[in-house]
Amino acid sequence: MKIMHISTRLILGGSQENTVFSCAGQADDGHDVSLVFGPIEGPEGTMLPVVLEHGGIATIETPNLIRELSPRRDLRCLSDLRRLIREHRPDVVHTHSSKAGILGRAAAWRENVPAVIHTIHGLPFHPYQSKLKNATYIAAERWAARRCHAIVTVADAMRDQALAAGVGRAQQFQTIRSGMIVEPYLDDSKSVTETRRSLGLPEDAFIVGTVARLAELKGHDDLLDAFAPMMQSNPNLHLLWVGDGYWSERLLARVRELGLSNQVHTPGLVQPETIPHWIRAMDVVVHPSYREGLPRAVVQGLLAAKPVIAYALDGAPEVCIHDETGILVAPGDRTALAEAIDRLRADPTLGPRLGAEGRRRCRGPFDRRTMVDELEMAYRKVIAASPESPS
Repeated sequence: MKIMHISTRLILGGSQENTVFSCAGQADDGHDVSLVFGPIEGPEGTMLPVVLEHGGIATIETPNLIRELSPRRDLRCLSDLRRLIREHRPDVVHTHSSKAGILGRAAAWRENVPAVIHTIHGLPFHPYQSKLKNATYIAAERWAARRCHAIVTVADAMRDQALAAGVGRAQQFQTIRSGMIVEPYLDDSKSVTETRRSLGLPEDAFIVGTVARLAELKGHDDLLDAFAPMMQSNPNLHLLWVGDGYWSERLLARVRELGLSNQVHTPGLVQPETIPHWIRAMDVVVHPSYREGLPRAVVQGLLAAKPVIAYALDGAPEVCIHDETGILVAPGDRTALAEAIDRLRADPTLGPRLGAEGRRRCRGPFDRRTMVDELEMAYRKVIAASPESPS
């Protein structure tokens, strides 16, 4: 098949990694794969080197595919995408993220692409923005859902929230877990002590870690509020923040004000292939994000057999199952967040038990090979149902 993926920003992030792994797996299977994306800028890194290193994916940067609302440039982008689709004549157009999802589906639908697929990695409407913005996003998503054949979600929660908002029809939806290269997370050949030594982290500390952009709604302030008093009274408690973002300067200023600079480690942006090492160095993976599809960092923590703590929202409870694979906390409950960390610190048997069960449950469904195979079946199902398909 000729498959064209369209994504707004190819930054370092969960949805982008999902997209790149989908492209790579499909190219490895012999499909003709292209990836269309907008300009990559800002402090959040880029996945482009990973794509170029693979060598089997045609990359197309289109200058008018930007995240911000811009009617003039959005119309130009729609025209650009229609032209690219006419030139490449794909069998499948698969869109990712909100802006690329709206414009990409519109372009593919108008050009009569046999299979138009959209993945919801996380919904653009949520409780933490204005009613006007939400109404606009919901209207746009309803409109775009009528211009695609199938909608993939990374979590059942995304399907349920979309349908509750009147986005799409139930028969359009299919949950396909966001795949990743699982083997490095399953590799226990290097000890925690060796890993910490190689990363320059304290070997004997109790380390609570996050893997997330330092940005709005990711919960870093909540984690500081919950954990800082414990850290101030016990210098053996440390935080590890893997990632960078627009809130980095403000958050690090808070760390300095709290007198915790020696106990908070911030390696910033790291190469995606090193994430398993950073997670292996953690005692607990915490993800207090207020808005997710299905948090990739939670799955990565579980694959590494680490206990996780997450806010009980969106797709997180589908993998962080309370007292079975991790601990769920009500969003914004800093007291409960502190208690969950302290509970894992106080009971040295609890974390390994939760982590082992998490690894057992996640290793198959979240393997990228599983995702690529399920996507191909979804594509072929749509194409087979097309009126132009051979009988």
